[in-house]
Amino acid sequence: MKKKVVVLGGGNGLSYLLNGLKQYPLDITAIVSVCDNGSSTGILREEFNIPAVGDIRRVLVSLSETEPLVEKLFNYRFSTTSDLDGHTIGNLLLTAVQEMTGSLSSGIEVLSKILNLKGKVVPLTEDNVTLMGEMIDGSIVEGEHELTVDKRQIKRVFYKEDATPTKEAIDAIIDADLIILSMGSLFTSIIPNLICDEIVDALSKSKAKILYTCNIVTQPGETENFSVTDHVEMLNKYLKKRKVDAVIANFGYIDPKMAEKYKTLEQKDPVKYDEENFEKFDMQVIGDDLVTISNNMIRHNSLKLGFHIFFYVMNN
Repeated sequence: MKKKVVVLGGGNGLSYLLNGLKQYPLDITAIVSVCDNGSSTGILREEFNIPAVGDIRRVLVSLSETEPLVEKLFNYRFSTTSDLDGHTIGNLLLTAVQEMTGSLSSGIEVLSKILNLKGKVVPLTEDNVTLMGEMIDGSIVEGEHELTVDKRQIKRVFYKEDATPTKEAIDAIIDADLIILSMGSLFTSIIPNLICDEIVDALSKSKAKILYTCNIVTQPGETENFSVTDHVEMLNKYLKKRKVDAVIANFGYIDPKMAEKYKTLEQKDPVKYDEENFEKFDMQVIGDDLVTISNNMIRHNSLKLGFHIFFYVMNN
């Protein structure tokens, strides 16, 4: 029987992780945050009063086993002078199936059959939630997109409304053999899954180990100057009773020219692999050279990352 692996996250980080993980014989469930309010997703949320669909679309595509043309179709973005400008085919389809079936979860099931998914995709909540952030200076910022573009340091995040997790998300966590907190934007993609009391409670009840796949570079306003253990410490704060049991982190070489480009253009720096602090945490550290360059951008080697996860779950 395949091991049940549950991955919590959102954004591009979750998609990259799943691209590699699906190559291994695992029973994968991706729990996706639904608080994005930018671009096409934001427009559709406001018009139809639905949860965010953009990250759901990316995850569906990453787990799909269909032809590459289908992936291109789902990610195709209109560029026009009409109301379709900026919308992707996948976002529109997800909106349509929600209208047809009555819920995002049911709509995902419909598209999952079409896309022949190697895994299951579950929205964190069916509620149209708004992510809020308290900044280090005490001010409050409303909206995930607004938090992302605001370069002030985030102190904490919370939801404006009550967010009720889906039953599928709770059940998947309880039944999991391994729970993964994906790499990605810490405060706007990963932690939004951990600010629902029911999710944190389910994590405390689950017997599964919690594995974190650490970011390779920092993010302005969210993780400036963060080391590997800084990321873990922040996640442990939101996990409350539970703690991260293991972390996969990069110690690989990053070309200085590439690092300087990230620092200059995006104010991002390599995450420090702070071995001197590892012993302070009761966790296993899996270090490796995980750096790959894709489209002139620093990315995780998703196949190598998937292998480390597969090896870990099979031996724990």
